[in-house]
Amino acid sequence: MSKANSKSINMRGNSHIEWTESTWNPVTGCSKVSAGCKHCYAERMARRLQAMGSERYVNGFGVTLHHDLIDTPKLWRAPRLIFVNSMSDLFHERVPLRFIQRIFATMRACPQHTFQILTKRSERLAELAPHLDWAPNVWMGVSVEDARVVRRVRHLQQVPAAVRFLSLEPLIGPVGDLPLEGIDWAIVGGESGPGAREMRVDWVRSIFRQCRRAGTAFFFKQWGGVRKDLTGRQLRGRTYDEMPTPHDPETRRLELLSA
Repeated sequence: MSKANSKSINMRGNSHIEWTESTWNPVTGCSKVSAGCKHCYAERMARRLQAMGSERYVNGFGVTLHHDLIDTPKLWRAPRLIFVNSMSDLFHERVPLRFIQRIFATMRACPQHTFQILTKRSERLAELAPHLDWAPNVWMGVSVEDARVVRRVRHLQQVPAAVRFLSLEPLIGPVGDLPLEGIDWAIVGGESGPGAREMRVDWVRSIFRQCRRAGTAFFFKQWGGVRKDLTGRQLRGRTYDEMPTPHDPETRRLELLSA
């Protein structure tokens, strides 16, 4: 199956994020590292939950490790696409390597699920990658909001994940020429909610053309805006829900060693 083969997701879980089914948050809280963090939805939600008295958010958006949630996916028997830490960044500097390794051990122990991890801290990802167990059901991605952080892609290319993906969301500027070699999936979306910044159609079209040339699956999440329900998620008169084809992590590891 081609990486650019269109395949719709059958949503069964508890997430409203278009490209996943469920979320698992053994870590909550984060801190801003680049312009894409300016209007962080997770921060807004964490503050709201703190005000409501949620025990998980007594620290607000401060980084908090939830040791009791590490084994949660083992309780879910039916296969799911699971976004890991939608309310944090697993590679935040305040998350110890040992804790990350425990998360990876749980993912290895749950082959019925597919786990999607996303980080803006690509330097730490590349540093810790050799110390992690890259199971075939682990997908790894980095956020790239504009050309200033395209370097994150180079760090991702050093990781032997079954799927390497880019979250070009919120796309707040052009990204230029993306290094897409070994990148299996690109998700593009505009910022939404209060203060949403503009996403221009020519930025999206440039990414779409690059993905087509590279054979990278393309997923268009939304145009965004203050009312994303009004702007929709069609591009070129259709929706793009393409999903990637996973690779063998061991083959990718050997490729990295021989590069």
